[in-house]
Amino acid sequence: MSGKSRRGSLVLALALVAPALAFDAATLAAQPASRTKAHVVALASDAEAGRLTGSEGERRAADYIVAQIKRIGALPLPGASDYRQPFRFTAGARDGGSTITVSAPGPRERTFSSRSDIQALSLSDNGTVAAPVVFAGYGIVVPESQNFRYDSYAGLEVKDKIVLVLRYFPERTDAKARAALARYSNLRYKALAARARGARAMLVVAGPHSPNAGEIIPMSFDTALAGSGIVAASIGAGVARALFEGSGHSLGEAQQSLDSGDPQVRGFDLPGVRVSVRAAVERETRTGNNVLAYLPASGPTDAIVKPWIAAGAHYDHLGHGEAGNSLAGKDEAGRIHYGADDNASGTAAVLAWGEALAAQPRKRHALLAFWSGEEFGLLGSKAFIEASPIALDAVAAYLNFDMVGRMQDNRLIVQASGTSPAWPRLLEQANVAAGFDLALQEDPHQPTDVASFNQAGVPSLNFFTGAHADYHRPSDTADKINYEDLDRVAEFAASIARRIADLERPPAFARVEERSSDRPSRAGVRIFTGTIPDYASAAKGLVLSGVIGGGPADRAGLQKGDTIVEIAGQAVANIYEYTYALETLKIGVPARVVYLRNGERRETMLTPAPRN
Repeated sequence: MSGKSRRGSLVLALALVAPALAFDAATLAAQPASRTKAHVVALASDAEAGRLTGSEGERRAADYIVAQIKRIGALPLPGASDYRQPFRFTAGARDGGSTITVSAPGPRERTFSSRSDIQALSLSDNGTVAAPVVFAGYGIVVPESQNFRYDSYAGLEVKDKIVLVLRYFPERTDAKARAALARYSNLRYKALAARARGARAMLVVAGPHSPNAGEIIPMSFDTALAGSGIVAASIGAGVARALFEGSGHSLGEAQQSLDSGDPQVRGFDLPGVRVSVRAAVERETRTGNNVLAYLPASGPTDAIVKPWIAAGAHYDHLGHGEAGNSLAGKDEAGRIHYGADDNASGTAAVLAWGEALAAQPRKRHALLAFWSGEEFGLLGSKAFIEASPIALDAVAAYLNFDMVGRMQDNRLIVQASGTSPAWPRLLEQANVAAGFDLALQEDPHQPTDVASFNQAGVPSLNFFTGAHADYHRPSDTADKINYEDLDRVAEFAASIARRIADLERPPAFARVEERSSDRPSRAGVRIFTGTIPDYASAAKGLVLSGVIGGGPADRAGLQKGDTIVEIAGQAVANIYEYTYALETLKIGVPARVVYLRNGERRETMLTPAPRN
């Protein structure tokens, strides 16, 4: 699942669900021990090397999937000669030799080229800019529509100049202000704000009072094939000192003034300071491949309204964690990220779903989709939507599986249930035989491929069995999958598909508005607590489905099943309030946490760590 809880993300963000079969003793006796285990073991093996999009491991995984869909009798999509749908993407970016020369008052001129002093941002254009420098505070502009006025550029003239901005956002503001500022503290927002005001380049520094003070920003993966329209680079503490020498200003004092969040505190020119900055970004493009197949309907479909039903899952994962979205500890760095639950489990569920449907007649075609590039921002499913080999308005429904192999307490989370008024009843009917403890969540705006189909107006469901401490780590291995329940999820979804396949009227689509004001943003979250939320819980507070071993929550004594109800004096009723509360915390400063354990109210002190 992507970080792009983010995923990242909030630390994470995930999904899965669906069907009803009547099982008798003869049927069970005829079935193998598991219809999914062999698939998960094969996909989460050393040979697939973590299935990074565009890698040899991804190609081997695709070959395995093609062999399996051929085995069950699935065909390439109508008009296609192959099961693969290729798409181009940016596989990564690296600094190709960025430099900066600072000319300050007096005869001194200094050039910096070390990676600890300057590095292009992955969103940067390539180019060289020489111009005077203006310090623009945090470089944040909050739209007036947010009912909170904040404009770092108010009173500043930055046209044809280089702007220097602080990373993150003001530290000492109230919760409402922090929430507004955090949403617009993303580096891409800052670059666009600088460009819109005529700046020719943007320099970013982590100030002395910030997390990761004075450190260069890692050149993380960015899926944009091009830059942001402006030269942009991260600078270290040494370059920042050179910029402020002789200016009559102190970066530390300026940051302290800005950290109050007072919108009247302004940036300022750095008199006599001129900079020449060269940003060199080398982007590598690769080809990823979706795998697509279908099981033809049992008869003519000319009279069938929306004659397709689809199921999909992403089969890519993180490789060795080299793309920047790994949560591996230092002792795990560089190891294969097997991705057994994320998302060999979902891939296996789609294969089992297809095998179940292939055995019985149906009025609608069944599309089997295996996406790549999900971990890099839903690239594969977006490529499909943009150039779909079949008409999207002919798709009656889409069922997505993402992380469905680690069921706990018989709980199956079904997301995107608000995309059709038909879903609650269909799920209830199918669950009579399946017997899951279903947790329905209406929101389709999830960090997984169901979001692509929702945007295309297709009624959708996303099945998910919950987060765990092995997410995006090498420890997400095949031996930890609950195969009996994974088989049940696939059978449940097949039951739903059968019901839809035989409907005269397919499910009607319902649009669920994204309430951005109520949704937490990962853009400004700059701390690490090591908590793993239970996304299925309806309890008041933040229920923990686990904690990251050795992380701040673990060291504070928090455990799976605890419910956080207050942190740093702020009440926590849900995951959104928890995320906003995190924005009030400071790195290395203990915060009081109030939590419930087995109904007993307890307290502990949690010390947040920095998130790079």
